[in-house]
Amino acid sequence: MASHTVGTPSSDAVGEPDQVWLRERLEELERIYRPSASEGERRAAEWLVDQFRALGAEARIEAADAHGTYWWPLGIGTALGALGGLAALRGRRGLGATLGALGAAGIASDFPPHRRRLRVPLPKRTTYNVVCEIGDPDAAQTIVVSAHHDSAHSGLVFHPALPKIAARLGMIENVETSPALMAPVVGGPLLVALGALTGLKPLTRLGTLLGAGATAAMAEIGSRKVVPGANDNGTAVVSLLALARRLAESPAPGIRVILLSAGAEESFSEGMKAFGERHFPTLPTDSTFFLVLESTGSPHLLVLRGEGFLRMYDYPAPALELLDSTAEELGIWLYPNLRLHNGTDGLEALAAGYETAVIAGCDDLKQPANYHWPNDLAENVDFDTVADGIRLAEATIRRLA
Repeated sequence: MASHTVGTPSSDAVGEPDQVWLRERLEELERIYRPSASEGERRAAEWLVDQFRALGAEARIEAADAHGTYWWPLGIGTALGALGGLAALRGRRGLGATLGALGAAGIASDFPPHRRRLRVPLPKRTTYNVVCEIGDPDAAQTIVVSAHHDSAHSGLVFHPALPKIAARLGMIENVETSPALMAPVVGGPLLVALGALTGLKPLTRLGTLLGAGATAAMAEIGSRKVVPGANDNGTAVVSLLALARRLAESPAPGIRVILLSAGAEESFSEGMKAFGERHFPTLPTDSTFFLVLESTGSPHLLVLRGEGFLRMYDYPAPALELLDSTAEELGIWLYPNLRLHNGTDGLEALAAGYETAVIAGCDDLKQPANYHWPNDLAENVDFDTVADGIRLAEATIRRLA
């Protein structure tokens, strides 16, 4: 990966972001019901193109095939594990081991940045990426600043009481990596396979129970409506608009800026994967920087140190140094040293070899505020944090320029 020189933030940076302007646009966006790869996601993409155009920045929609869920492929994998467990407990250990292994392998392959083979035979819809290019198209350096405009389904596993209970039990205070929530999902089928192969019925029973529970959880998520998605990730979408506005007022010469709002992020980054398949071949890894904005309306701003559903992918030291030093110059405090056992669109760029950083947000419980819950509304967004995220992103662009 390339190493970027860290300089002083450009004096061309404009003043504080207009929080009233940001709120007005975020309230418009949250009113669009926009599940992944849906008609609502398309309407949100068209709204965003119109917003860019009003700022004097041309943008386009790039459509791509996507499945649009994660609960179907994961639920199929966990159901295979549960069925395999029942078969093994009835004496068909070979069938049980096979079903368990297939379920576990399929689930593991569905997590970004992998190929998502379990969803290949599933129905396809269309996702809609929005791409806005600003600056010199022939510049030696490119920065892709990304957000996503789809919103997530809710579910009982996202209930806000759960992290509060974990905090009362002392499970959060000294932890710098979020819980591996997907470990039981893949663990159920895996335990079934191991239990069937070894003949250990307690192991098989535990795997069967985990598989059945995870299948029920996935079905429950799929039955829910999507949330308004103000913090996750409308805050990042309106931040892209603010960056377009600020770069129009005070251009950053010497750099090509691609403002990308991906679709279908909530179905395991299908929009970003489609962007990569289309654009990574023409974006050299040694001169392209990816800056991902995610849930920046939480009370505290942070730069993720690493993320991954099962395996942890650490972000490169030069990218972290660039963001950390820029934030320090700007007087922006960053919540320190957090890693995420989940995934943002940053995983796709990181796995492709790009220098990548993720500006995100968290609350005092080290969680994105109002995560995947119906109260994820503009009225609950911390716009001071959003403004700091915009300032940090803009200063990063100007340093790279």
